Amino acid sequence: MNWNKWMRQIHRWVSVAFTLAVIVNGVAVAEKKYTNWLGLMAVLPLFVLLFTGLYLFVLPYAAKWRIDGGVE
Repeated sequence: MNWNKWMRQIHRWVSVAFTLAVIVNGVAVAEKKYTNWLGLMAVLPLFVLLFTGLYLFVLPYAAKWRIDGGVE
């Protein structure tokens, strides 16, 4: 598997972890059992999603720059 496919897989699986962390946070807030470390459980995957998402966002532009030589 090449680097781009790995990045997509990481992004997809971390998004699942983030979704579960948000659900757990929502349940904890509803039951008034929220703690700070529980909040971090959702923030940490969010940072991974930020960086992998930015990488995936730039991919098509980088490919175009490589093909066109950077000139529009």
